[in-house]
Amino acid sequence: MKKIALTGIKPTGVPHIGNYLGAIKPALELSQKCEARYFIADYHALNSCKDPDEIRSMTLEIAAAWLACGLDPEQVLFYRQSDVPQTFELLTVLLAFTPKGLMNRAHAYKAMLKSNAEAGKDPDDGVNMGLYTYPVLMAADILLFDTDLVPVGNDQFQHVEMAADIAQSFNHIYQQQAFKLPQALAHDTVKTVVGLDGRKMSKSYGNIIPLFAPEKKLRKLVMKIVTNSQSVEEPKDPESCSVFALYKCFAEPAQVEELRAKYIAGGMGWGYAKQKLFEQMNAVLTPYRERYEELMDDPGYIQQVLREGSAKARELAAAKISQIRRIIGIE
Repeated sequence: MKKIALTGIKPTGVPHIGNYLGAIKPALELSQKCEARYFIADYHALNSCKDPDEIRSMTLEIAAAWLACGLDPEQVLFYRQSDVPQTFELLTVLLAFTPKGLMNRAHAYKAMLKSNAEAGKDPDDGVNMGLYTYPVLMAADILLFDTDLVPVGNDQFQHVEMAADIAQSFNHIYQQQAFKLPQALAHDTVKTVVGLDGRKMSKSYGNIIPLFAPEKKLRKLVMKIVTNSQSVEEPKDPESCSVFALYKCFAEPAQVEELRAKYIAGGMGWGYAKQKLFEQMNAVLTPYRERYEELMDDPGYIQQVLREGSAKARELAAAKISQIRRIIGIE
């Protein structure tokens, strides 16, 4: 049987190139060899966003983005977290098996404590229980669907390990393998996607390239990528160049080697390299951009896809919850 892969997609609006290369593309590739279950994590978004209109719009935008990039709802179980109430029943169960000390070690919570300490504030200022128990809700998302593999960024590895710890505790207490122990899965080829300024591409740094940027805006942004002051004649190091790093993510191997040779030989200006990057990115992204615009013009279709996926997800979740209820003596 195929292994089950699951990932949660937090609705944060239209994704950028870093999201595509680091999450969307590898997750869709994984769906070709695994039984994939991907969901919009709208309840997770509630910790940081309290605007209902924004939650709705971001949910539509992120769902449209994944569909535009090639997610096939006939092949991938694609659903909305909030449409699967069994997730929240399992959360309640798992809380009874989660030590408080485990939550105290969660990266997000520790970061808030550090930030508050540096600002001279109360340690728990701004910390809600949604943020504090975030890893347990994530564990419920994962364990509910008998997940084997969870593709995540490096900052989420700890949460998958916590899910495995909680599952192990439950299994030990009841002396049966009620839950699979999930494994975090990182994508090897794209560890960190560089932004316009050479740092990791992130909205918090303001250095992103939106995934569906119009052609003219895309070229303008690519031309803003920071490079050094080497002259046209000088040979250049492709491996230390942000332009080349992005080019490798969109070009074929033969194209990469051809541009690499131009870097090393000298006689190539940064304008040429950036133009090559723009042309390659635009060729790859134009079909996605066009499909995204079509989908956003038809929100009813997006909602239909999520409703149908959520109905299938509830069937699987109901069977798992029934099993857990029998084990704990609540039937």
